[in-house]
Amino acid sequence: MQLNSVNRFREIVKVLASYGFGYIVDSKFSKQNKLPENLRRAFEELGPTFIKIGQILSTRPDLLSPPYILELSKLQDSVPPESIETVEKVFFDEFSISTTESFEKFYENPLASASISQVHKAILKDGREVIVKIQRPDIAEKMNLDISILLRLIKFTKAKFSDALIDPEQALHEILSITNLELDFNNEVKNINTFKIFNKDIAFQYVPYVVQDLCSTKVLTMERVHGFKVDDISKLLMAHYNLEDLGKKLALSYLKQVLQDGFFHGDPHPGNIFICDGKICFIDFGIMGNLSNSLKLTLNDMILAVAFNDINKMISALLSIGIRRGYVDRNKLYEDLDYLLANYLSVSLNNIQVSVLLSEVFDIAKQNNIRLPRDLTLLIRGLVILEGVIVTIAPDIKLIDIAIPYVKANNKFSILNHLDFNTLIMRSYSFIKDSSRLPSKLIELSDSVISGRAKLQLEHKNLNTPISELNKGINRLVFALIISSMIIGSSTILNSNIGPKIYNISIIGITGFVTAAFMGFWLLISIMKSGKL
Repeated sequence: MQLNSVNRFREIVKVLASYGFGYIVDSKFSKQNKLPENLRRAFEELGPTFIKIGQILSTRPDLLSPPYILELSKLQDSVPPESIETVEKVFFDEFSISTTESFEKFYENPLASASISQVHKAILKDGREVIVKIQRPDIAEKMNLDISILLRLIKFTKAKFSDALIDPEQALHEILSITNLELDFNNEVKNINTFKIFNKDIAFQYVPYVVQDLCSTKVLTMERVHGFKVDDISKLLMAHYNLEDLGKKLALSYLKQVLQDGFFHGDPHPGNIFICDGKICFIDFGIMGNLSNSLKLTLNDMILAVAFNDINKMISALLSIGIRRGYVDRNKLYEDLDYLLANYLSVSLNNIQVSVLLSEVFDIAKQNNIRLPRDLTLLIRGLVILEGVIVTIAPDIKLIDIAIPYVKANNKFSILNHLDFNTLIMRSYSFIKDSSRLPSKLIELSDSVISGRAKLQLEHKNLNTPISELNKGINRLVFALIISSMIIGSSTILNSNIGPKIYNISIIGITGFVTAAFMGFWLLISIMKSGKL
């Protein structure tokens, strides 16, 4: 194992070096155009583990810049399939029974072959058609080995990341945690069952069933969905679907997942959304977002803040869910959000994209030393993908047009939903107490104004630099006046020809001229160095 680790380490370093290595040692990620593409190509060459890592990184705008996110999202999750003998062995090791005994028919040729697993068609003994997802052998050990090697590489170059907002070592540990969740198919089974419960009353949506007895850590057996991809316009039109209605239903489904359930599909690309018997059917539940109640309420508040241009509400929302990574200047945060909302609210709602808006809020948070939860970054990616799907189906629909009425309708009585009798008593007491103090405070303020004791406090921002520059200018002016005075004085002394002489020329006058010349050159060099002539 140690030998394999050394060989793999050499292989990884060799491949990364052949593609430039800049994305490892440069924490700011060089702006050279080819580096994002080279990173993708290197990951593809390094095999299944790095393809999966790249796909996870493509969901993390808090770790990588947009060019890298865009390029890594192109990673093709297609690798050579495992042999049928290997597949049979994995299945038998999990259930101590062969595929022949478990199924009426098991198709040897896989439907798909991905980095972690491959999918086969099968028919149960009762005639139901299913798909069987079987994990590649030793993939968990291989992925853990590769990530441990990357952790060693990061340690070698840790100094390069000293000014990064995100600790790369911490990020890799997080990726390892996510990968281990995906490597346990029991988590996906749990996700499917949870998603099914949340959406059981949605008439236009269908969730495939799971064959629980044929599921384990490395095997997942579920219903085979017969249908076509949601973005197959020709088939949608052939089947006489109302595209605008379908787009609205898809948007409402996702909004319900996010804002009401707090449990949403993390990768809603067209390959994971099928149209089956007139219903929307999500598949592949390996990546799911899970929002806490507080985060759900905060997202509702953020959308309402946009609708009502309430910047203070937006700031409170960000600070309530964000992790502070340093000093947060609330005034700067206010100005940044004010500028953002002013830009969005000055245009028609038809031109607003929720995904772009949330991405910009995310960037503002990062610039103000606030780190947002991972599930929120997963949500941003999900919304970006989903809006692309909706635009393909019904380009006139915008998610914001559905989101704001949805939030307003669901928050109409939210203040009453979360207000118990004790809270009502406490808030009423606080209001009455503050109201009783208001007249005396107004009288106190008026007395202070009349007597001249009132003070107006003004805050000057960013004045240090201008004042410093003004001081330098005044100093140079005084310096120039002294030089001018020395030149005039020296000229007068030379003209009078007084004092000690050498070659019948006044030494004092010559000394004055030399000193003035030296000071003049010094002043000139200082001005030239400042770059402000």
